[in-house]
Amino acid sequence: MAVLVGWALWPQPDPEPRQRAYAAQTACLLTGAGGVADPVAQPVWAGMQEGSLATRVKVQYLEVDGAQTVANAETFLASLVQTRCDLILTVGEAPSGAVRATAARFPSARFVAFGPAEATSNVSVVDSSDPETVRRSARDLVTGLSPAVD
Repeated sequence: MAVLVGWALWPQPDPEPRQRAYAAQTACLLTGAGGVADPVAQPVWAGMQEGSLATRVKVQYLEVDGAQTVANAETFLASLVQTRCDLILTVGEAPSGAVRATAARFPSARFVAFGPAEATSNVSVVDSSDPETVRRSARDLVTGLSPAVD
């Protein structure tokens, strides 16, 4: 009986952590209704994921729900600013079109538009014509958020 009680009360080793430890930085992507499955968004998201694997910077995305208009996209873009994303990337016509007005309202936020947009002090624009260049640019942007790469 003592052996059975001893076995039942014997401390078990802690299970291996299943959650990935992330750095303090977050890069966010705003896409159109197609999300990261949209062919225009795929290379951006792939590059962001590569950068995250290399640096542990957290990456996340949000789709513009509903009407694919600049006015509607501005609401979603502002929500990413409010969630304290360190870097906000946009891809697609409505999300990239929303950058100008949103960036003016949030001058301390940092935006990168993959597609047609106007560069300002807190907005960078990346040519989205070559998917491989887009992927590398997104990876480098995410990697650049981390002070040290593993």
